[in-house]
Amino acid sequence: MKRLLTYLIPGLLALSVVAAALNAPTLQRLYHTVTLFDDDVIVSNFSNMDEIFETVAMPASGPASTFGENPQPLPARFSHGGEIRDTKHFLETTNTTALLVVKDGKVTFEEYFLGTQPEDRRISWSVAKSFLSALFGIAVAEGDIASLDTPVSDYVPSLNNTGYDGVAIKDVLQMSSGVRFDEDYARFNSDINRFGRLMALGGSLDEFATTLEREREPGTYLHYVSIDTHVLGMVLRAATGRELAEYFNDKLWSRLGSEDSTLYLVDSFNEPMVLGGLNMRTRDFARFGSLYLNQGYWNGQQIVPAQWVTDSVTPDAPHLVPGERDSADLTLGYGYQWWIPENADQEFMAIGIYDQFIYVNQKLGMVIVKNSANTRFTEDNFESMRTTVSMFRAIAASLTSGGYPEQPAVGVR
Repeated sequence: MKRLLTYLIPGLLALSVVAAALNAPTLQRLYHTVTLFDDDVIVSNFSNMDEIFETVAMPASGPASTFGENPQPLPARFSHGGEIRDTKHFLETTNTTALLVVKDGKVTFEEYFLGTQPEDRRISWSVAKSFLSALFGIAVAEGDIASLDTPVSDYVPSLNNTGYDGVAIKDVLQMSSGVRFDEDYARFNSDINRFGRLMALGGSLDEFATTLEREREPGTYLHYVSIDTHVLGMVLRAATGRELAEYFNDKLWSRLGSEDSTLYLVDSFNEPMVLGGLNMRTRDFARFGSLYLNQGYWNGQQIVPAQWVTDSVTPDAPHLVPGERDSADLTLGYGYQWWIPENADQEFMAIGIYDQFIYVNQKLGMVIVKNSANTRFTEDNFESMRTTVSMFRAIAASLTSGGYPEQPAVGVR
């Protein structure tokens, strides 16, 4: 994102005169977008996104579901890439703002860093994609979406004659839409730069989705396109006939037993940024992870169908299976908006930029949430992500074996 802003700033500043002429809030949003990830404000910004962008709130409902308590220390060290790493040092160098470990429904470790507090509602970034997947599973179970083989353009006619025309819902769920997404930061009219300008100056995410074009055959290649998730949101709105925030609150948030409201960032037309705009407490991220740990059952009810949970975290085509392959941009595996690490043993993750994680280990009964403001997360081809997975595995093993585990290297490109 910093690279994005480096190339966006000249164009955005040139447009700022126009923005100022339109209204002061637009100019203010432009300024905050340009400075959002600056080292001196990023931690505060990530806990106060509602002070920067427009949001829609979904309130907490009913008594909060509870975790037990069983405090345990983190392992002082963990192994990654054949080297021993210091846990405390790694948490510091990745600008960790919160770390929460839950095993068998009990909090074993919880700490907040860099001046943040448990009450902070932290930005999810792409962790939000996994929440949308849960909503999709509910809509399928309730018959609003009859088949994942149905093209997204059948539900959303505005996607006809675009890159999404005729693409099956399932392929979009699995980031295999075949749509081209140009991330050339140096080209002013690249897709990533156009998206950045839309969020800075205002515009419609729905309209943006209609501008993308086809690159390859759908269902053959794992290429991460965040707008795929927005398209799923468009389908969900059309299939249910309901606004997404209302549906989210009714079907998911009001049933989780959350501690606080959650906020969605919205575009200029008040449509939620489902691809990365949720803001919530760390413990509420853990509640969602616990929902998937328990096959969709939480707070005394089956919220997400158990079969949907299984399908969501089970790669079912060669291009989705973890490992080195010519049919993917990454070595991670993918399901329905969930990531699967290499050598997974009943493990899966929701991941967002700047190192946001919900790690679920069903075999060991573990949920780990890490919130971060790591401005160096892209360095060495996302090495911090690989290292974080090794740390999670070491924490999980230490709570089940009682000893320091030697973890193998985790390959993520």
